[in-house]
Amino acid sequence: MNSQVKFFVDRFTTTHREVVGLWVRRSGQYLGMIFDVFKAKGIPEDLAFTAMIESGFNPVAVSRVGAKGLWQFMAPTARLYGLRVDRWVDERLDPEKATVAAAGYLNDLYVRYGSWELAQAAYNAGEVKIDKAIRATGSADFWDLRQSKYLRRETKDFVPAIQAAMVIGRDPGQYGFEPGQAVMPEVDRVTVPASTDLRKLAASTGIPLQTLRSLNAVLVRGVTPPGRTWEVRVPSGTREAFVTALTPRMKVATVATVAAPSRLAASTAVHVVRARDTVSSIAKLYGVSTSDVVRWNNLENGDAIRPGDRLRVTTLRPAAELDGLGGFR
Repeated sequence: MNSQVKFFVDRFTTTHREVVGLWVRRSGQYLGMIFDVFKAKGIPEDLAFTAMIESGFNPVAVSRVGAKGLWQFMAPTARLYGLRVDRWVDERLDPEKATVAAAGYLNDLYVRYGSWELAQAAYNAGEVKIDKAIRATGSADFWDLRQSKYLRRETKDFVPAIQAAMVIGRDPGQYGFEPGQAVMPEVDRVTVPASTDLRKLAASTGIPLQTLRSLNAVLVRGVTPPGRTWEVRVPSGTREAFVTALTPRMKVATVATVAAPSRLAASTAVHVVRARDTVSSIAKLYGVSTSDVVRWNNLENGDAIRPGDRLRVTTLRPAAELDGLGGFR
């Protein structure tokens, strides 16, 4: 506790009491999981309160500059630490996966600077700014850097605010806050086919769409990615309802394949988009309509495709001809 930390403790318990109370109540849903991950990674458990200042323990928080999730990752850093971020999936919105990534990032920053305060400052400002401040001042002590002109006000406040959150979070009752009692909801997992739309699952099972979207916030479009099966999270105790809803779809697919003439191959596969591919050229390549490619992949009108995208294609072509398609995977 120093004067800067005390400033934020006072602010959090007076003018900002209402919002901090919300953060404390939310914390109960995630702190246990974060403590377990940090302990396994050798990270001080108190650093869990970084998420309080980053996102208020809101797993779907989005900043004005595009940082997302519990740990407010920007997309390039998220990818660097193993999170999938693309047009279909954004794992920054998965609290557990994002926490593992945050632990890795914080640990790397600690190895670089030898100080958890500087690791936190770099988490906020980036390594380049912290390196520049250290070179300019000749000090590797965050509290010295805080007195300099080389850090933004946001970064200067970030570290003492986290430490104030730690102080309150260790014993919220002492500061008049109701400890968070919520726990992460229990879920079942159901494997679904590629390009499964959550709207159709909701309609066929009676589970509210908003519930499915909340449990599967990583699905950017509310549709599972093309190209492979996907595990969807569903409310605990509802797995059988989803399996039943999916069974007719799977049976139809099986019958269609068996019924195909022996000289033809009915195939559902993935086309890896190449530099000059368009939706229409891919459709022509496989002998299907452009509207089919759009429908199979839940593409919106005018949706651009990019090299490396994986598109689902269902076709009925001679097997030998399929083997010769360069983009076929």
